[in-house]
Parts: sequence; C-alpha cells; structure tokens
Amino acid sequence: MQKRDHFASKIGFVLAAAGSAIGLGAIWKFPYMAGTNGGSVFVLLFIISTLLIGLPILLAEFLIGRRGQADAVTSLKKLAPGKNWFLIGWSGFIFSFIILSFYSVVGGWILSYLGRAILFQLSNNGESYYGELFASIISSPLEVIGAQALFMLLTVLIVKGGIEAGIERASRIMMPALFVFFIILVVRSLTLDGAWEGIEFMFVPDWSYFTANTMLLALGQAFFSLSVGVAGMMTYASYLPKEQRLGNSALSVSFLNIGISILSGLVIFPAVFALGYSPNEGPGLVFIILPAVFEQLPFGSIFLLVFLVLLLFATLTSSISMLEIVVSIGIKNAYDKRKRASWIYGLLIFLVGIPSALSFGVLSDFKIMGMTFFDFADFITSSIGLPLGALLISIFAGYVMPKPDSMDELQIKTSSYEIWYFLVRFVAPIAIIAVFVNKIVSLFM
Repeated sequence: MQKRDHFASKIGFVLAAAGSAIGLGAIWKFPYMAGTNGGSVFVLLFIISTLLIGLPILLAEFLIGRRGQADAVTSLKKLAPGKNWFLIGWSGFIFSFIILSFYSVVGGWILSYLGRAILFQLSNNGESYYGELFASIISSPLEVIGAQALFMLLTVLIVKGGIEAGIERASRIMMPALFVFFIILVVRSLTLDGAWEGIEFMFVPDWSYFTANTMLLALGQAFFSLSVGVAGMMTYASYLPKEQRLGNSALSVSFLNIGISILSGLVIFPAVFALGYSPNEGPGLVFIILPAVFEQLPFGSIFLLVFLVLLLFATLTSSISMLEIVVSIGIKNAYDKRKRASWIYGLLIFLVGIPSALSFGVLSDFKIMGMTFFDFADFITSSIGLPLGALLISIFAGYVMPKPDSMDELQIKTSSYEIWYFLVRFVAPIAIIAVFVNKIVSLFM
C-alpha cells in the first residue's frame, strides 16, 4: 500500500488552497453575481461574509482535516467515533460531484474560446460578435459536450498524479501567473473612457438591494469561492504536516480570494459601462465582455490568448480540488487506487454533467422548479448544499470537537483563538440559519 501523500511546502499548500478558491468562483461567478444583484451591496456583503463567516469555517475545515490526516469521511469518524458526523464528508462528496458536473461545462466553454484564440479567430470582430459567439457555442451540443469531456480529461490527468507531483506543482505555476496578469488587465480596464461608472457600481451602495436574498447569495458566493462546506479544504489540510500554521494559511487564502474577486470586478465592470453593456449579462459576462476589452488593446489577440490560458489554469485549480474530494473519499486509505479512481469518477462526473452542458441548447426548455439543469445544479449547491455543509462544520468544530484539540491544532494566540471560537460557535451558525431559512421560506411563498 502506498504511503499517504503530503504537500511539500507551506506556499504549495496555500497556493493549492487558494487555487481551489480562486477559480471560476472569483473570476467567472463573482462578477455576474455582483452584476445581477446590485453591484456594491453584494460586494460589501460578500467581503463581510468571507471574513466573519467563511474564514472561521475555512479554519475549522483546516483543523479537522489536519487532525484527522485522512479523507473527510474517515477524519470525522476518527474525531467523533460512533457518531453520524461523518455524513458531512459524504455530503461534501455528493455536492462536489454535482458542482464539478456543471463547473466542467464552463471549463469547456473556456477551452472553446481558447481553441479559437489559438487560431486567431477572436480578433478584430467587433464588440457585438462576442455575444453572438457565446450564444452559438453554448447552444451547440457537440461542441459543449466535447469541450466538457476535454476539460474533465485535463482535470483527471492532474489529480491522478497525486498531491506533490500533481496538484501542488500545477498550483505553484498557475496562481502567480494569474495574479500578475490580472493586475495588467485592471490597469487597462480602468483607463477606458467611461470606466468610472463601473467603479461606482462596485463601490457606491444602492441599499435597495440590501435584502435577505442578496445576503444569502453573497454568503453562498463566499462559500463557493472559498470552497468551504464541501470538505474540500478539509481534504487539502489532511495532506499538511503538523508544523505548518493553519491560521496564517487561512488568512492568506481568504485575502487572496477577496483580492482576486475585487480585481475581477475591476476588470469587468469599468469595461461593461465603458463599452455600453449591461452589468446583469449573467453567466456569459466574462465571455462576452473581456474579449471586447481586449479589442481595445494593442496586440489584443495575444493578450486574450494568454488570459484564456491563465483562466483555464484558475479553473483547473478549482476543478482538481473538487475531484480530489471525491477521489479521496472514494479510495479511503487505498492510495494505490488513486489513478483508477480518478478515471472512474472523472467519467461519472462528465456523464452527470451532460444535461447541464445541454441546458442552453436542446434542453433549454426542460425546467426543474423553473430552472434549467445548469441553474438547478448551481442553486442546490450554492444556495443549499454549501451553506448546509458549512453550518454542520461550524457546529462540529464549535460544539463537538474538544476545545483542547482545536487549540492544539490551530496554534494561535489565546485572544485570536477566542475570537475564532466565538465566530464559529455563534456568528456563523446564526447567520447561516437566518438567511437559509428565509430563502427556503421564500421558495414556497
């Protein structure tokens, strides 16, 4: 039996964990969620949710994972023997499976754009071209399914390589490159004529959007972008040596996630208003607006090609974390079965994701609770699965896990520990329950 793998360094772990967070959650989903929910108020609630609720739960996942030194199900069985808390791990398995099934569809969209960019088919086409192109791609059954399959193939190839040789090595290359290039894009977007209106949209509050629904969506976005609530960070932390400090790592991941989300908004929204688009374009916002921004740049086709490669990197760092959750639980301690399990689960996720891939074409008229397959998968994970998982994790860390064990694992100052303990025991559960119940009630009214 193979020995359990580990991250080789703290920076490798932080970049891998940040990569899990800073994927499509920050670059694709954050802009369109902010754009369809009033901009500034959503941004403010997202930051508050990340720091006061997401960060404490992220740290809770870290300490549970490292304490257990195993997959999420096994770790929870170790820490609460004879109890049913291990079901949190199985919940993470199910919802990671569902998330990746529709997430891989968006990864396929990126590959479709990237293929065209390599052939220099995305330059000098005019701004209206990209809206038509996006609609054409997502409605083409063969293209979306083929691109989704290719994206899942790339994900499987990384995950089957293990932690240090696969996930850590990929993250150390992908994440720094993405951050540097985003800074360049922000500078260009802010220099467009009319960009100031986009800045106001992001940072000047319109309090009419301050509703329970916006709060839940912002909370769901914080969980989605931090990858908490599905045991992903628990899984990564299980590969972490004892000597590495969890508090600093959690802060680094949280601030990197907020930073990239804000940078993504500063790329998108100034350009949206400068080029005369609406900020509520929805999921296609990144695919329609950003190429139009590159039209304004010298050597724009080259910049677009590089950006799509980096966007693919960011998307892969998130997808590999979700597949890793599924694979680690599936193989338990049989690490020699990693390669086979990666292929099997990758194939199953691809098959389950096909209806989501077809949601904008041949299955666009098929609805579940008034939503397409794609939107329904997004809803049950972001608005139900992730908040529910995060609630259970906060209760476990705050009320079930012995206080001396969590203090020993976190290795932080007593004052800092007490703040975390208060947030994870009271603030996080109350906030999650309040907005969660409100959302469920609103569905049946």
